Amino acid sequence: QVVFVVQLYDWFWLNHKDKIHLFMINFLIPVFSAISQAGAHTLDKIILSTRKTTFKTYLGISFPIFALINIVLFLIIRPSFGTGNFLGIAWILVLVATGISLISNITFYKALHDDSLGEIETLYLLRNIPIIIFSSIIFSDERNFLVILVALFASMAVLWSHWEHHHFKIAKNSLRYLLWTLISAPVDAIILKIILQTWDPVALLLVRSIIMGIVFCSLFFKDAKNSTAKTTVLQVLTNIATSVGWLLYYLSYQKTGIVFTTLIVTLQPLLTYLASLLFLKEKFHWKKTTAFVVILASLVPAQMIK
Repeated sequence: QVVFVVQLYDWFWLNHKDKIHLFMINFLIPVFSAISQAGAHTLDKIILSTRKTTFKTYLGISFPIFALINIVLFLIIRPSFGTGNFLGIAWILVLVATGISLISNITFYKALHDDSLGEIETLYLLRNIPIIIFSSIIFSDERNFLVILVALFASMAVLWSHWEHHHFKIAKNSLRYLLWTLISAPVDAIILKIILQTWDPVALLLVRSIIMGIVFCSLFFKDAKNSTAKTTVLQVLTNIATSVGWLLYYLSYQKTGIVFTTLIVTLQPLLTYLASLLFLKEKFHWKKTTAFVVILASLVPAQMIK
């Protein structure tokens, strides 16, 4: 029996090792993206908790730093990028996606400044519902009914975690962030998938970060002057993590698609929530913790389905 098991294992490994290696690579890319983004969001909340740092101060200093980091990253990697990238409709889609990101960052950091990190991260999970549904409708290669059911089941757990005393309990700025992200997230995801069919992820990150850096610096230059040296150092660290996270996120979109990436990156809010409990000493909510456990458990069948 032992010999049979060993032979069966050898047969399976020899015939499927390439697929296993490819799956592990495709799986680890969004996992590391989730880890990087979780670290960045935790640092973001620490920065926004300091006395003189408003969300305007944060945006005014952080995004120019974000742009500089991505310029350095572009010069190191040197991806293919030229005037051909700006032909056709692709560059218009880049501008639209960047515009969506500008509004998303304003609503996100305003909500993060006023609300707890754990609360914002649980709301972040709800964006997965429209992303998966609309990408499955539009792209035939993303279509999988069972994956949609898994995503809906996981996201319903988040809604349940916010249901208290017969109503949906949520802060005003957090509600604005939630409503915007539910509308914009699927549009942004679909546009990104189309762009990444012809654009290199590093080049896309460079262009978007430069535009956002210029816009936020122009809008909040006076507020950026309030940033302290310690805060600026933390912003450099958080933007390094953000750059790595977004680069891996784009790469995963390009290699494995929207649905698979979205499901795996669901780990990011979970990791950030745990960080809020451990490092920021935020209040423990049993319903939100249960929701995260349900979502994490849903990742296993989702990966098998894929």
